[in-house]
Amino acid sequence: MLTKEDYQAGQVLLIDKPLTWTSFQAVNKLRWEIRQAFNIKKIKVGHAGTLDPLATGLLIICTGKMTKQINTFQGQDKEYTGTFVIGSTTPSYDLETEIDKTFPTDHITEDLIHDTTNQFIGNIEQFPPIFSAIKKDGKRLYEFARAGEEVDIKSRTVSISVFEITNIDGNSIDFRVICSKGTYIRSLAHDFGKALNSGAHLSVLRRTKIGEFHVNDAMSPEDFIAKLS
Repeated sequence: MLTKEDYQAGQVLLIDKPLTWTSFQAVNKLRWEIRQAFNIKKIKVGHAGTLDPLATGLLIICTGKMTKQINTFQGQDKEYTGTFVIGSTTPSYDLETEIDKTFPTDHITEDLIHDTTNQFIGNIEQFPPIFSAIKKDGKRLYEFARAGEEVDIKSRTVSISVFEITNIDGNSIDFRVICSKGTYIRSLAHDFGKALNSGAHLSVLRRTKIGEFHVNDAMSPEDFIAKLS
């Protein structure tokens, strides 16, 4: 069992983030539980890469002196699995907002779906979703979006090394992606729909790897808390 000194010296905790939790909530919960378990007034705890509330999967949480490694972990490639729904879009590019437009899908074949992935392999230009936490002029983009304000978003170069379709069931397309830091899978869903001459949004997202760390080695927040007692 890890001691107070272990957590202060620095630990890398692999957490399987539950659906609807923010990454900030996960960090706060673990920090509070560590402090309570060892009667510590203050301890550094941070995460190495945000996961949206509607995503599940691997969250690297660092304590103590290991928080200095957060930037290193953030820079590593990430693997995701999930589901795109073709034929409709949402303003947030996922299920946070309601469907705003629908598109024809009769022309979309399985071959077209598989072939279209090739357009997104390598370095690509991607626009982050307006419903994102990126800051512009001191405000987060989602603040502009929720206020209904127009905002100019600049594209960024990201890299995708693997983009494979793992299952097609009607308008639901399961995928696996390995990508660089800063890649938005929601934007990939949106752009993939456009490339199919239709529309698409993200309905399921799970982060499975960060560098060599795998979600199979992660524990739920509840299991972590149980280990503390």
